[in-house]
Amino acid sequence: MNIKNVSLETVCGVTSRLPENTLPEIAFAGKSNVGKSSLINALMNRKALARTSAQPGKTQTINFYNINDAMYLVDLPGYGYAKVSQEIREKWGKLIERYLHGSKQLRAVFLLIDIRHEPSENDRRMYEWIVYQGYDPIIIATKLDKIKRSQIEKQLKVLRTGLGVKPGTRMLPFSALTKQGRDEIWAVMDEILAED
Repeated sequence: MNIKNVSLETVCGVTSRLPENTLPEIAFAGKSNVGKSSLINALMNRKALARTSAQPGKTQTINFYNINDAMYLVDLPGYGYAKVSQEIREKWGKLIERYLHGSKQLRAVFLLIDIRHEPSENDRRMYEWIVYQGYDPIIIATKLDKIKRSQIEKQLKVLRTGLGVKPGTRMLPFSALTKQGRDEIWAVMDEILAED
């Protein structure tokens, strides 16, 4: 997709009403600090459209980015972050649930997992939960630049096994640093939008 304009159009907190968008939406879910904001910036060719932070738990809202008035990229709050209270974590969980359950325009959910590590319990729960909501998550294996090329297949297998993914699940290795995998992610999104 040739990106002409992009803007952060809507920000939804735990008490906000979700927008009734008419354009297709593609959502990004993942643990705190897995690189969702960095991925969105890389996809948009922007340095600081989505706020990145070394401190996990920065995205505490659902952020809707309007792209070319053709679609929305939806950045969901990170899960599994320990330094916020259980009450806040539960509110974020309900917010994400309300969105996945309630959006009429959601076409696909990308689940970001750090390629270096075995999926956590939270990652597994999120994967199962997205499937339970009726979506086939597309896995983006982030932080690709942090491992050797020779380790990629082995680590993807670790993710596949650790998540217990359904056969045929797409897994896209990605590096925000080198932008490797960016075109493949766009190709999948274009395909999803073309089905619309």
